[in-house]
Amino acid sequence: MPENKTRPEPGILEAIRNVLDGHSIAALVTLVDGSGNVGAKLLIRDAVTLAGSLGDGLLDSAVRLQAKAFLESSDDARMLQVNEFAPELSPWNEARILFERIQPEPEIVICGAGHVGASLAKLAVALNYQVTLIDDRVEFLNPEHLLDQRIKLVLAQQWQDAVRTAIGDGRGVSVTVVTRGHKEDEECMRAVVDTYPDYVGLIGSKRRTKIVLDRLRAAGAAEEKLQRVHAPIGLDIGAVTPEEVALAILAEIVGERRGGRGGSLSTRDKKC
Repeated sequence: MPENKTRPEPGILEAIRNVLDGHSIAALVTLVDGSGNVGAKLLIRDAVTLAGSLGDGLLDSAVRLQAKAFLESSDDARMLQVNEFAPELSPWNEARILFERIQPEPEIVICGAGHVGASLAKLAVALNYQVTLIDDRVEFLNPEHLLDQRIKLVLAQQWQDAVRTAIGDGRGVSVTVVTRGHKEDEECMRAVVDTYPDYVGLIGSKRRTKIVLDRLRAAGAAEEKLQRVHAPIGLDIGAVTPEEVALAILAEIVGERRGGRGGSLSTRDKKC
C-alpha cells in the first residue's frame, strides 16, 4: 500500500474552495486508520470524485456510494469502518473512514424588511447564518435600525430580479417570503420556484398563502416545488409578536436543516 499521508494534496484544497465559492455541498472523506495511506483524502459531490484518492480504486468506489448516503443525512460528520459499508473489501475491513460535510455557512434570504423580516434577520445573524435582507422601500433598509453590519441589505428595484440574484440556484439557502402583500409575495415566489432552495417559507394565513400558490400553479409552476413550500411559514408556537414569529420561522428552518421533528422533547417518548 502507499505510504501514509499527513497533509491534503493541493488539489483537494482547491476543490474545497470551489465547493464553498459555488455554494455547493460535498463530502470530504479521510482514511484515519488503516494499514497504509492514513491521511489520504477524497472530495466527493453527487457520488462523483472532485479530487483526491484513498489509494485504492475499489475503496474509492465504495466510499463514493457511502458519501452519497452520508450527504443525504443531516450529519455533519460520521466515522465508519469499511466493513460497515463494504464488507467485500477484506483488505480494508478494519480501516476507519471519516466523512465530513463541506458546505458554506448556512444562508438565509429574507424577502421583506418589515417588523418580522427585521426581527428574523437579527435572530438569524445570532445563529451564525449569512443573512440577506431584501425590500423595495429604502427607509426599511436602515443599517442604524438593524444595528448589525453582518446583515446584507438589498434594495429591490424589481423583486424577481433581486431575489433571483440573491439566492442563485438556491442550494444551501433558506428563503423566507415575509413581504407586505400578495403582489410582492407572488413576485418573490416567481423567482424562488425556478430554483432549489433548502427551505422556502411563505408568511400569511392559509387563505392568503393559498391565493399566491394557486396563482403560481396557474402560471405553470411545478407542483413538486409548490409542495415543498412551508405555507403558512413557521412552527406553531402560538407566536404573536414579530420577534416570536421570527423565532417560529427560524426554528422551522433549523429543524429542516438538522432533520428535527419540531415536537416537544419532554413529550416525544412518553407512554402515559
